[in-house]
Amino acid sequence: MTDAAKATKALKLGTRRSKLAMAQSGHVATWVRELTGRDVELVEITTYGDVSKEQLAQIGGTGVFVTALRDALLRGEVDFAVHSLKDLPTAQPDDLTLAAVPVREDPRDVLVARDGLSFAQLPDGARVGTGSPRRMAQLNAYARSHGLRIETVPIRGNIDTRVGYVRNGELDAVVLAAAGLRRIGRVEEVSEFLDTEIVLPAPGQGALAIECAAVNADLAAVLAELDDPHTRFAVTAERALLAALEAGCSAPVGALADLLVDGQIVNEMRLRGVVGSIDGAELVQLSTTGPVPTSHHAAEALGRELASEMLAKGAAGLMGERAL
Repeated sequence: MTDAAKATKALKLGTRRSKLAMAQSGHVATWVRELTGRDVELVEITTYGDVSKEQLAQIGGTGVFVTALRDALLRGEVDFAVHSLKDLPTAQPDDLTLAAVPVREDPRDVLVARDGLSFAQLPDGARVGTGSPRRMAQLNAYARSHGLRIETVPIRGNIDTRVGYVRNGELDAVVLAAAGLRRIGRVEEVSEFLDTEIVLPAPGQGALAIECAAVNADLAAVLAELDDPHTRFAVTAERALLAALEAGCSAPVGALADLLVDGQIVNEMRLRGVVGSIDGAELVQLSTTGPVPTSHHAAEALGRELASEMLAKGAAGLMGERAL
């Protein structure tokens, strides 16, 4: 194929089939069309995480939504792929390039509750659905410390399925990622945005990862124009913490790096981390601040530093748990 033919051929974007994944990939496809002038064709790929009925914590979490997409990239069936960054294993394969991490959407978790109730307004013994040990640990800890009694219920499924548990009265509330509801235009269903002082999100939550084969250097260079350095360094610090704790994306670990702004000047990055027992009886929650990272290495160092402090406080003993 001539260079001219290559330049006009549609790019194939690998995506999971879920409504949320298609919406996320649709946003990226629009950006890439505007950037390159080339058409972008979405190629739907089914991953193990999409077909398994087991709880994510039981099947390991790490990579279950990613492996099939990566295999399609390496086989040349798609040119690039879009992932929810929190689903990526922390180790980046040499044969794949994380070409861009665009500007992050809202990283917070949200409550979708019956009658629009806030978390504090939930009835005694409220059943709250989530498939995440991280959320369970922090919600249970918050309830304990505020004299509330809740029951966290493990659930799976897409946004419609999860919200459906509330609509049909099976659960009093479910906890979801704000970014997902924003991306599919359903933010009006949120009962409460959960403050990060209550629930720290998963490392990388709200961010997208645009990945291509390492041999496709020209495409990687084009996609790199969608990269947001602040987002990339923030999620790099969060994921370095996760990696240093030797935990996967199904472990009860929350982390968030944010920029501290003094007036109009961004002067530091704060990284917060939490590890907890599922019942919320024990939490190790620490934070550190440092200069805003200007390199991958500096961002990783911030994450490793906080992880070592958390391990010294007993974090390792809280990570072996899995949701039932």
